[in-house]
Amino acid sequence: MSGPVQDRDQSSENESGDRIEVRQGRVADVGGMGVARVLPTKGRRTIGGWCFVDLMTPGDIVRPPPLEIGPHPHIGLATVTWLFEGTALHGDSLGTEQLIRPGELNLMTSGRGIAHAELGVHPTGLGSRVGGISGAQMWIAQPESTRHGASRFQHLADLPRIDLGSGEAHLMVGSLAGAGSAAKVDTAVVGLDVTMRPSVEIPAVQSFEYGVVPIDRSVKVGDTIVDSGSIAIIASGLDSIRLSVDGGHGRALVLGGEPLGERVQTWWNFVARTKDEITEAWHDWQDHNEDRFGPVPSHLARIDAPTPMWIRNPEAT
Repeated sequence: MSGPVQDRDQSSENESGDRIEVRQGRVADVGGMGVARVLPTKGRRTIGGWCFVDLMTPGDIVRPPPLEIGPHPHIGLATVTWLFEGTALHGDSLGTEQLIRPGELNLMTSGRGIAHAELGVHPTGLGSRVGGISGAQMWIAQPESTRHGASRFQHLADLPRIDLGSGEAHLMVGSLAGAGSAAKVDTAVVGLDVTMRPSVEIPAVQSFEYGVVPIDRSVKVGDTIVDSGSIAIIASGLDSIRLSVDGGHGRALVLGGEPLGERVQTWWNFVARTKDEITEAWHDWQDHNEDRFGPVPSHLARIDAPTPMWIRNPEAT
């Protein structure tokens, strides 16, 4: 379910602007899944340590295709997998085989290198493939202190729920209102799945910048309307964030963190700082370097990497 970041995303840079800005995502296709990619987007590469956000829905609602993402690599990031519907099986080069269901968290930290695969399955986990997966796949860029280090995996089936009065927040990572997730991350971030009936006030950390991603309908961030498939980017300095919908109830992801303070270089499934680092990882994957990217317990076909644009056409970069 993760990635890839495409060449067109390389133009994304962090730009300063108003307190709340709305950026339109774009539609992509990943392994037969319909994807709304809201980060990176034009004018914004990161929000805190968050550097990638895909919202996934079945490409065909009536006959959804099976989720089948074969073995592929990552460096320099943590994948945060959060499902709204369906069940998926995660397998990785650490030897992990782990089912994930709605309300559970898979957190895979790549460090210098890891490979993994994902497959939609029946909730019983007995091997029959199904479609109907929907959820979010997110990445957190690792800092210099850990991005060259060891990889690790966490599965958390029991995460805090925080009462917000007329709604609640399911805490994926970080801390809020005295509660903390057991998810181990390397940067100061928070990740929330928020429901509102019809409005909530979410405590904010003044030094954090935030992104709000509507899930099932348009959401107001303060007085700013944010449609599904878009992201609201909130500059640091707020004590709280007010979310609301016009009647009924709504749902949104709220992602925040300390500004990263450095420019990341993101290409395909790699997060680095330079093109040379990405080129090295690309060669290692294409050359089947199992010291860096070990075998994955999956019957799915291994995914070859495209050729980086700076190798494919060096005069154009």
